[in-house]
Amino acid sequence: MSSSFPSPTPPATGGVPISARGRTSRGPSSVSRDSSAKTMVTDQISQAVLSTSNLLHIMLQSSPSQDKLVKLPKNLLAKASTIKNTQQVLEQMPLVISSLDAHMDHGLQSVPHLETVTRLLSNIENSQLKPLTLTDAPLLREEPRSDTGTPPEATQTTSFD
Repeated sequence: MSSSFPSPTPPATGGVPISARGRTSRGPSSVSRDSSAKTMVTDQISQAVLSTSNLLHIMLQSSPSQDKLVKLPKNLLAKASTIKNTQQVLEQMPLVISSLDAHMDHGLQSVPHLETVTRLLSNIENSQLKPLTLTDAPLLREEPRSDTGTPPEATQTTSFD
């Protein structure tokens, strides 16, 4: 850099300030260690993008080659929204993973019940397909007939008076 450029300063003390998104603090019990690490990395990336953008704005104001520099902040600021979207996805990841873990636990707890149901269905299927054996023969014998040798249904009389 030549001496004609002002030294880069953070947005709070000079330059063209571009504010980063505000953060509300949550209780320590609601933020996991992984989530806070991802949030910190995302915040650092966002701050680096914003600082670079501020530096480019300063350079634009004092540089003789403004034509080339005009395009840089727009491209950089366009990527800042992508970084914010990535941050939102990263913030939601612990909840998604926790939910998936809970569903997996519930599914694993259901396995013994599923095994029982599978065995019951298999037993039902086997009993329906089981060939007749001699022990089933008494069930297939006809009912005893009356002394007349006719079936009980035929011995009933109906009158049509």
